[in-house]
Amino acid sequence: MAKAVFIDYTGTILQERGEDLEAMIRRVASHSRADRDTILAWWWKKLRELEYASFGDSYMTEEEICLKLAGMAEKEWGLRDNPEELLQLNKNYWINGPLFSDVQDFFRNCPLPIYIITNISDRYVRIFLKRNDLHVNGIICGDMVKAYKPRPEIFRRALEISGTAPEETVHIGDSVEADAEAAQAAGLIPLLLDRPKKSTDQRFRTVYSLTEALKYL
Repeated sequence: MAKAVFIDYTGTILQERGEDLEAMIRRVASHSRADRDTILAWWWKKLRELEYASFGDSYMTEEEICLKLAGMAEKEWGLRDNPEELLQLNKNYWINGPLFSDVQDFFRNCPLPIYIITNISDRYVRIFLKRNDLHVNGIICGDMVKAYKPRPEIFRRALEISGTAPEETVHIGDSVEADAEAAQAAGLIPLLLDRPKKSTDQRFRTVYSLTEALKYL
Protein backbone atom coordinates (compact mmCIF):
# COMPACT_ATOMS: atom_id res chain seq x y z
CA MET A 1 0.00 0.00 0.00
CA ALA A 2 1.38 3.37 -1.02
CA LYS A 3 2.10 5.83 1.80
CA ALA A 4 3.60 8.77 -0.12
CA VAL A 5 3.89 10.15 -3.61
CA PHE A 6 6.99 11.76 -5.11
CA ILE A 7 6.35 14.02 -8.07
CA ASP A 8 8.62 15.67 -10.62
CA TYR A 9 8.54 19.45 -11.08
CA THR A 10 9.58 20.61 -14.56
CA GLY A 11 7.47 18.94 -17.25
CA THR A 12 5.07 17.44 -14.69
CA ILE A 13 3.91 20.40 -12.58
CA LEU A 14 5.59 23.29 -14.41
CA GLN A 15 5.02 23.46 -18.14
CA GLU A 16 8.12 23.70 -20.33
CA ARG A 17 6.89 26.95 -21.85
CA GLY A 18 6.01 30.46 -20.77
CA GLU A 19 6.89 34.08 -21.54
CA ASP A 20 10.24 34.12 -19.75
CA LEU A 21 11.42 30.84 -21.22
CA GLU A 22 10.35 31.88 -24.69
CA ALA A 23 12.11 35.22 -24.25
CA MET A 24 15.33 33.44 -23.31
CA ILE A 25 15.09 31.09 -26.29
CA ARG A 26 14.39 33.96 -28.70
CA ARG A 27 17.36 35.91 -27.39
CA VAL A 28 19.72 32.97 -27.65
CA ALA A 29 18.52 32.23 -31.19
CA SER A 30 18.59 35.83 -32.40
CA HIS A 31 22.04 36.49 -30.93
CA SER A 32 23.73 33.38 -32.33
CA ARG A 33 24.37 31.64 -35.65
CA ALA A 34 21.84 28.85 -34.96
CA ASP A 35 18.14 28.87 -35.75
CA ARG A 36 15.63 28.52 -32.94
CA ASP A 37 15.02 24.76 -33.22
CA THR A 38 18.72 23.96 -33.48
CA ILE A 39 19.76 26.04 -30.49
CA LEU A 40 16.82 24.80 -28.42
CA ALA A 41 17.67 21.14 -29.05
CA TRP A 42 21.35 21.82 -28.35
CA TRP A 43 20.59 23.74 -25.14
CA TRP A 44 18.40 20.99 -23.63
CA LYS A 45 20.86 18.26 -24.64
CA LYS A 46 23.82 20.05 -23.08
CA LEU A 47 21.78 20.92 -20.00
CA ARG A 48 21.06 17.23 -19.34
CA GLU A 49 24.70 16.30 -19.96
CA LEU A 50 25.96 18.95 -17.55
CA GLU A 51 23.41 17.94 -14.92
CA TYR A 52 24.48 14.31 -15.08
CA ALA A 53 28.18 15.24 -14.91
CA SER A 54 27.49 17.56 -11.97
CA PHE A 55 28.04 15.38 -8.91
CA GLY A 56 29.86 15.57 -5.57
CA ASP A 57 32.98 17.71 -5.80
CA SER A 58 32.10 18.52 -9.42
CA TYR A 59 28.61 19.72 -8.52
CA MET A 60 27.29 22.89 -10.14
CA THR A 61 24.05 24.60 -9.21
CA GLU A 62 21.43 25.11 -11.90
CA GLU A 63 22.42 28.78 -11.94
CA GLU A 64 26.06 27.87 -12.57
CA ILE A 65 25.02 25.41 -15.27
CA CYS A 66 22.98 28.10 -17.02
CA LEU A 67 25.96 30.46 -17.06
CA LYS A 68 28.22 27.69 -18.30
CA LEU A 69 25.77 26.92 -21.11
CA ALA A 70 25.87 30.54 -22.20
CA GLY A 71 29.67 30.33 -22.39
CA MET A 72 29.50 27.09 -24.36
CA ALA A 73 26.96 28.63 -26.75
CA GLU A 74 29.29 31.58 -27.29
CA LYS A 75 32.08 29.24 -28.41
CA GLU A 76 29.93 26.86 -30.47
CA TRP A 77 27.26 29.16 -31.91
CA GLY A 78 28.75 32.62 -31.59
CA LEU A 79 26.23 33.69 -28.94
CA ARG A 80 26.53 37.36 -28.05
CA ASP A 81 24.35 38.14 -25.06
CA ASN A 82 24.51 38.90 -21.36
CA PRO A 83 24.69 35.57 -19.48
CA GLU A 84 23.36 37.12 -16.27
CA GLU A 85 20.28 38.41 -18.08
CA LEU A 86 19.68 34.98 -19.62
CA LEU A 87 20.01 33.45 -16.15
CA GLN A 88 17.46 35.92 -14.77
CA LEU A 89 14.97 34.85 -17.44
CA ASN A 90 15.54 31.24 -16.35
CA LYS A 91 14.93 32.18 -12.72
CA ASN A 92 11.75 34.01 -13.70
CA TYR A 93 10.57 30.93 -15.56
CA TRP A 94 11.24 28.60 -12.61
CA ILE A 95 9.06 30.86 -10.44
CA ASN A 96 6.42 32.19 -12.85
CA GLY A 97 6.02 29.50 -15.53
CA PRO A 98 2.54 28.09 -16.16
CA LEU A 99 0.96 25.16 -14.36
CA PHE A 100 -0.43 22.21 -16.25
CA SER A 101 -4.22 22.26 -16.11
CA ASP A 102 -4.50 19.01 -14.13
CA VAL A 103 -2.14 20.00 -11.29
CA GLN A 104 -4.67 21.77 -9.06
CA ASP A 105 -7.05 18.81 -9.23
CA PHE A 106 -4.26 16.39 -8.36
CA PHE A 107 -3.08 18.37 -5.34
CA ARG A 108 -6.62 18.90 -4.12
CA ASN A 109 -7.56 15.22 -4.30
CA CYS A 110 -4.32 13.36 -3.64
CA PRO A 111 -4.86 11.07 -0.62
CA LEU A 112 -1.15 10.76 0.17
CA PRO A 113 1.59 13.12 1.37
CA ILE A 114 3.21 14.84 -1.63
CA TYR A 115 6.95 15.42 -2.02
CA ILE A 116 8.45 17.23 -5.00
CA ILE A 117 11.69 15.78 -6.42
CA THR A 118 13.44 18.33 -8.61
CA ASN A 119 16.75 19.47 -10.03
CA ILE A 120 15.62 23.08 -9.56
CA SER A 121 16.52 24.75 -6.26
CA ASP A 122 13.79 24.52 -3.64
CA ARG A 123 13.89 28.28 -3.08
CA TYR A 124 12.39 28.83 -6.55
CA VAL A 125 9.93 25.97 -6.21
CA ARG A 126 8.63 27.31 -2.88
CA ILE A 127 7.83 30.67 -4.45
CA PHE A 128 6.08 28.94 -7.35
CA LEU A 129 4.00 26.79 -4.99
CA LYS A 130 2.99 29.80 -2.90
CA ARG A 131 1.95 31.73 -6.01
CA ASN A 132 -0.28 28.85 -7.09
CA ASP A 133 -1.58 27.97 -3.60
CA LEU A 134 -0.13 24.45 -3.75
CA HIS A 135 0.94 22.68 -0.58
CA VAL A 136 3.45 19.84 -0.23
CA ASN A 137 5.00 17.86 2.59
CA GLY A 138 8.52 18.42 1.32
CA ILE A 139 10.77 19.51 -1.55
CA ILE A 140 13.94 17.57 -2.32
CA CYS A 141 16.29 19.23 -4.80
CA GLY A 142 19.70 18.62 -6.32
CA ASP A 143 21.39 21.21 -4.10
CA MET A 144 20.62 19.10 -1.02
CA VAL A 145 22.65 16.09 -2.19
CA LYS A 146 24.96 17.64 -4.82
CA ALA A 147 23.44 15.37 -7.46
CA TYR A 148 20.66 15.59 -10.02
CA LYS A 149 18.15 13.09 -11.31
CA PRO A 150 18.52 10.38 -12.53
CA ARG A 151 21.28 9.77 -9.95
CA PRO A 152 20.05 7.75 -6.95
CA GLU A 153 21.18 10.13 -4.21
CA ILE A 154 18.23 12.47 -4.65
CA PHE A 155 15.75 9.60 -4.33
CA ARG A 156 17.48 8.24 -1.23
CA ARG A 157 17.30 11.65 0.44
CA ALA A 158 13.62 11.93 -0.47
CA LEU A 159 12.92 8.56 1.16
CA GLU A 160 14.77 9.67 4.30
CA ILE A 161 12.64 12.81 4.46
CA SER A 162 9.33 11.06 3.73
CA GLY A 163 10.10 8.21 6.12
CA THR A 164 8.64 5.70 3.69
CA ALA A 165 10.11 2.54 2.19
CA PRO A 166 10.72 2.50 -1.58
CA GLU A 167 7.98 -0.10 -2.15
CA GLU A 168 5.53 2.19 -0.30
CA THR A 169 6.30 5.20 -2.48
CA VAL A 170 4.87 6.12 -5.89
CA HIS A 171 6.90 8.38 -8.17
CA ILE A 172 5.22 10.38 -10.95
CA GLY A 173 7.15 12.07 -13.73
CA ASP A 174 7.16 12.73 -17.46
CA SER A 175 10.69 11.53 -18.30
CA VAL A 176 11.43 7.87 -18.98
CA GLU A 177 15.09 8.17 -18.02
CA ALA A 178 15.09 10.78 -15.25
CA ASP A 179 11.79 9.75 -13.67
CA ALA A 180 10.47 6.27 -14.47
CA GLU A 181 13.77 4.43 -14.93
CA ALA A 182 15.50 6.24 -12.09
CA ALA A 183 12.59 5.74 -9.68
CA GLN A 184 12.38 2.06 -10.52
CA ALA A 185 16.13 1.65 -10.03
CA ALA A 186 15.70 3.21 -6.57
CA GLY A 187 12.98 0.65 -5.76
CA LEU A 188 10.07 3.07 -6.02
CA ILE A 189 6.79 2.45 -7.86
CA PRO A 190 7.03 4.47 -11.10
CA LEU A 191 4.12 6.07 -12.90
CA LEU A 192 5.11 7.50 -16.28
CA LEU A 193 3.12 10.63 -17.13
CA ASP A 194 2.60 10.83 -20.88
CA ARG A 195 0.30 13.77 -21.57
CA PRO A 196 1.14 13.87 -25.32
CA LYS A 197 0.36 10.11 -25.57
CA LYS A 198 3.57 9.48 -27.51
CA SER A 199 5.38 6.92 -25.37
CA THR A 200 5.59 3.33 -26.57
CA ASP A 201 7.53 2.15 -23.52
CA GLN A 202 5.76 -0.87 -22.03
CA ARG A 203 7.97 -1.25 -18.95
CA PHE A 204 6.05 1.20 -16.81
CA ARG A 205 2.47 1.90 -15.90
CA THR A 206 1.57 4.94 -17.96
CA VAL A 207 -1.01 7.62 -17.19
CA TYR A 208 -2.08 10.45 -19.46
CA SER A 209 -2.92 13.03 -16.80
CA LEU A 210 -2.27 13.66 -13.14
CA THR A 211 -6.00 13.22 -12.55
CA GLU A 212 -5.75 9.69 -13.94
CA ALA A 213 -2.77 9.02 -11.66
CA LEU A 214 -4.99 9.50 -8.61
CA LYS A 215 -6.61 6.09 -9.07
CA TYR A 216 -3.25 4.37 -8.49
CA LEU A 217 -2.56 6.11 -5.18
